[in-house]
Amino acid sequence: MSERTLISPAQLGRTRGKIAYWTVLAVVVIGFTVVFLGPLYWMVANGLKSTAEFTQVPPTVVPDSLHADNYSAAWKVMDLAKLLFNTLYYAFGALAFQLVLDVAAAYSLSKLRPVFGKAVLGMMLATLMIPATVLVVPQYLTVLDMPLIERNLLNTPWVIWLPSVTNAFNIFLLKRFFDSIPGEILDAAAIDGASSLRTLRSVVLPMSRPVLGVVSIFAIVGVWKDFLWPMLTLPDPALQTLNVGIYSLARGVPENHLVAALAMASAPTLIIFLIFQRNIMSGLTAGSLKG
Repeated sequence: MSERTLISPAQLGRTRGKIAYWTVLAVVVIGFTVVFLGPLYWMVANGLKSTAEFTQVPPTVVPDSLHADNYSAAWKVMDLAKLLFNTLYYAFGALAFQLVLDVAAAYSLSKLRPVFGKAVLGMMLATLMIPATVLVVPQYLTVLDMPLIERNLLNTPWVIWLPSVTNAFNIFLLKRFFDSIPGEILDAAAIDGASSLRTLRSVVLPMSRPVLGVVSIFAIVGVWKDFLWPMLTLPDPALQTLNVGIYSLARGVPENHLVAALAMASAPTLIIFLIFQRNIMSGLTAGSLKG
């Protein structure tokens, strides 16, 4: 039984139907390309303009002359190398903590089945319905005077790493994948004498590479694009992330240099997506084993 569509195969086979089909397809593809790539092109092009051309009204779509030195000047003046190092340090630290703690939490909820595990999972998922801005104040008060250790975590990497671990979406994503692993595989490992930790390390994790890749990308991008939380908790200019550092130095920098800095700050996440887009989709859809 064939599926019904807006245009029947007979109409699509006619010359008029083909023209209409390809016209609509071209308009949709070009429209989405302009919507998604237009802002990126505009940012990169404005970074190549001179200061006079940047402020010109109406603006030029294509720069009259290319000033690639705007990017090198923005790199030096805004000390983007230091800001980039800080951001990478926080991002990979958050990644390490998430891979260890979130994987352990998801594995315990999926395979170890602790008491009140479903209630804990439900409360974790309920936090996804709370806007992130609502949690800023209680989180800030917590890191300002950390319970038990009674220590101020401001201007330390822990103020970025610890909140990133409490990622309910990543834990749910990992748990869903672990649920799809047949119990017979874990039972076979237990018969061979493997403990739960050994089973996780030697059996489950090698099978979980797709979803671990997705969680890794989400962890890095999450720290990279965050602005409000680092701005509140990292007031020291020497410790700020890329987004916060550019914002702090925006007033004393020409606008075309500022746009060039923003373009360079956006490039790494775009490159990560373009390289790993297939891994992201395969990891999100991974949830079953054949055979």
